[in-house]
Amino acid sequence: MDRRAAEARLSALVRENRFTIAVVFPLIGALLFVVGYEAWVPAWLARNPFLIIFGTLVMRSPLVAGFAPLVDRRAGIALVLLTAYTYLIEFVGVTTGFPYGDFHYVLELGPMLFGTVPAGLPVFFFPLVLNSYLLCLLLLGPRADSRFARFAASLAVVVVIDLVLDPAAVALGFWTYADGGAYYGVPLVNYLGWIVSGAVAVGLVELGFDWRALRDRLDDCEFMLDDMVSFVILWGAMNAYFGNWIPAGIAVLLFVGLRRIDRFDFAVFRPTGTSR
Repeated sequence: MDRRAAEARLSALVRENRFTIAVVFPLIGALLFVVGYEAWVPAWLARNPFLIIFGTLVMRSPLVAGFAPLVDRRAGIALVLLTAYTYLIEFVGVTTGFPYGDFHYVLELGPMLFGTVPAGLPVFFFPLVLNSYLLCLLLLGPRADSRFARFAASLAVVVVIDLVLDPAAVALGFWTYADGGAYYGVPLVNYLGWIVSGAVAVGLVELGFDWRALRDRLDDCEFMLDDMVSFVILWGAMNAYFGNWIPAGIAVLLFVGLRRIDRFDFAVFRPTGTSR
């Protein structure tokens, strides 16, 4: 099977299973997190790192299928550099406290490199940046012609997404900050760190991909932002469960943004083969 055939097959698989991927998987994930946190089932089942990675990979599949046809040599180099940077900045962060503050992982999210950084880290980090960039391409409309607007808006959304993710992850015990923090156990310095790390990551995406080709792909690929739909459902639900109402409210705002660009239109409920 050649590359084009493989890409077409993956796209068809995602399209035929949008509801399962974008809605069922995050709901099951939220349920497992809750029953694990409450110790209603053994931790090895509810918080199994390999199950977490598997579920995450499934929810990432729309993003992978959407980007795959656009990954040429230039984009591939950018993604390799982004992978290396992801590991480097996280290793520095865990071992030195810069730039996110003094924190460490409590739950091992799969195999740990040097006993410090999850080997699957790019699976968790890439979508935060890529989804932010895609969302801004659509929300900006004609203003997407400005590189500065694309960069600044995407970086802002990256930080906003972490305003949702980090409080829920801390509440679940995925990682913890040594001195806690005023924002649901997360220190302000963490978000200053995300501005630093996010700026490099967004810059690599900007340099690696043709933004016009990405926007055209968004027009042709109705499910390309389904991974963000999964994010809103999973982490919005977890923040609501823990009473983290500000992050839950931000998740609602992300929902509004997805609705505005007609990406959270519940097309996942439509029978296979129907148009958007």
